[in-house]
Amino acid sequence: MQVAVVWNQDNTGVINRFGQPCPAFLDREQVESVVAALQEGGHETLLCEGDKGLFAALEEFIPPDPEGRPSGIVFNLAWGIQGEGRDAHVSAMLEMAGVPYTGPSPLGHGLALDKVITKRLIRDRGVPTPNFRVMRLGTESTGDLRFPVVVKPRHELTSFGLQLVHEPAQLRQAVEVIVMQYAQDALVEEYIEGREITVALLGNEELEVLPLVEYDFGDREIRHLARGEPWVPNICPAQVGSKLETVLRDISVATFRECQCRDYARVDLRVDRSGQPFILEINNMPGLETRSPYVLAARTAGYSFSSLINRILDVAHTRYFGIGIPKAEHASNRDLLISP
Repeated sequence: MQVAVVWNQDNTGVINRFGQPCPAFLDREQVESVVAALQEGGHETLLCEGDKGLFAALEEFIPPDPEGRPSGIVFNLAWGIQGEGRDAHVSAMLEMAGVPYTGPSPLGHGLALDKVITKRLIRDRGVPTPNFRVMRLGTESTGDLRFPVVVKPRHELTSFGLQLVHEPAQLRQAVEVIVMQYAQDALVEEYIEGREITVALLGNEELEVLPLVEYDFGDREIRHLARGEPWVPNICPAQVGSKLETVLRDISVATFRECQCRDYARVDLRVDRSGQPFILEINNMPGLETRSPYVLAARTAGYSFSSLINRILDVAHTRYFGIGIPKAEHASNRDLLISP
């Protein structure tokens, strides 16, 4: 099958450089690992940028068959280039062009990548999440929030901009940093002292919950994930009791469903000292670096990196067409690379 791997690295393929830029792009090595895995699965691949040239590239590589059915699929790794809702830009383009793709729809991106909407959705479902406030000035009432609190951008990826604030007097400056640097509201939520665990999910109607992963902070003073801090080792499978594991699995699946995720996702949680879990957020297009928590969970479940990538592709194909990718379509292994 023809599989176009779409990502963003080059920010020049736009009409104007205008709006809030994406703070980071994927590592090329990670993307090329995905391409290699798809080739190993027998697919013909094209690596291309998710920018204004995307339509032309896909129209040539994935033309419709005589009945108008797509002849290929996109493995979407694009985070967008700039502007509001940039994570959803490529998926929206693919929807308009009639090209199937892996991962969340524009709606799914919008729900999961707005951390406040995520928290409201899952809280209404009865899923526990830390108490929070949305702030723009840092002088708003904190209500019944208990310090320390975590301050982070409302819409950014993973741990961008995350700050741990211990005293109310520090809050204003922390919020102002978010607003000035990221041009968006700050999410202020109670910090949960305890263990941090992530749950990797694979599938759609039938979800496979992969072995739990725990971040091993050891004796570090900073016991939360923060960009710029040293890499945190992972423990998989996480050593949790069967009752807690069931709860973590159940609330992770509920979060996946509420946020309209598709194909694969990773849910991040904290478990406090009394054993109470709290959902922090969901990453609906988690990193696929070879040492990432998602890939570690898959390896522990018995997947090789190649079989994981091809499984993601297969569940996306099943979601669109009702069946997995026919084996006959795994025959070609020609590689096409378009360098940015």
